[in-house]
Amino acid sequence: MELTVGVTPPRVMTIAGTDSGGGAGAAADLRTFAACGVHGCVAVTAVTVQNTVGVTGVHTIPPDTVAAQIVSVASDIGLDAVKTGMLATTDIIEAIVAACDQVGIGGDGVPLVVDPVAASMHGDPLLADSALDAYRDLLFPRALVATPNLDEVRLLAGVDVRDRDGQYEAARVLHAMGPRYVLVKGGHLKADADGCLDLLYDGSEFTELPGPRFDTENTHGGGDSMAASLAAFLARGASVPEAVGFAKRYMVQAVRRSYALGGGHGPVSSLWTVRPWWAEDSPIG
Repeated sequence: MELTVGVTPPRVMTIAGTDSGGGAGAAADLRTFAACGVHGCVAVTAVTVQNTVGVTGVHTIPPDTVAAQIVSVASDIGLDAVKTGMLATTDIIEAIVAACDQVGIGGDGVPLVVDPVAASMHGDPLLADSALDAYRDLLFPRALVATPNLDEVRLLAGVDVRDRDGQYEAARVLHAMGPRYVLVKGGHLKADADGCLDLLYDGSEFTELPGPRFDTENTHGGGDSMAASLAAFLARGASVPEAVGFAKRYMVQAVRRSYALGGGHGPVSSLWTVRPWWAEDSPIG
C-alpha cells in the first residue's frame, strides 16, 4: 500500500502504558507506527515514572477509562489492527477484553497482537502476578499473534528457555493457550552468541527468523517496537508470516541504529526510516 497525500492511512491502536523517558511503551509504539506508515491511536493503561535507569512509579488508569478510550476510537475512527503492551492489572485486562468484544477486536475481527509485557528491561515489575491468568484465559484466545520474550515465556508458560529446543517447546506450550500464532523472540537467548533468532509457530509449522546480534546495551523498547511494527504491517494487509518478516527486518535496522541516552539503556531507533526533510538536498529543505 503506497502512501498518498490526502489518503487516510491504515489505523492502528496501541493499548499500553506511558514511558516518561520516551524509550518504550506508547511512545515507542507511536514512533513505530509513523515509521511504518500507519496512523497511530492510543488507549493509555498506566503512567509510569521512569528513565533509562529504572521505573520508580506506576500509576494505573481506571479500567472503565481504558475501555472507554478503545470504544471511543473504534466507533468513530475505526481500527485496522490493535496491539497491547503494558496492561498492569487483571481489572484492566478484563475491561480491555470487554471493550474489544464490544467493537469487534480480536478473534475473527480486527487483528490483535498481544505483547505480554510483564517487566521492564531493568527487571522492574509492570504486571501484577494475578494478571498472568488473565493473559492466559482472556487475551491469548483472542490474539492473532502473541509475541513474548523469554522472560515472559517463563512467567506465562513455565518454560525456562536455554537453547533452541526450549524455544520450540515454549512455542508449543503458548500456542495451546489460544493464540493463532506465537512469536517467541530470541533476543534474551544467551546460547545465541552471534545471532538473534525469533521463532514463529502456527500450531503446525515453525518458521525460523534469523538475524544478527549487535553489541549494544541500547535495546529499550525493542519488544514494543517489534509488536507495533508487526501490527502495522498486518493493518497494511500483510499475512502474519509476511508481517513478521517485515517486522523482523525493521527491527534489525532499529537495533543497528539504537542510540545512547541518559545513564542507562538507550532505545532502539525508528529514526533510521526518516529522510531529513530539512536537508539541503530535500525539495522542501
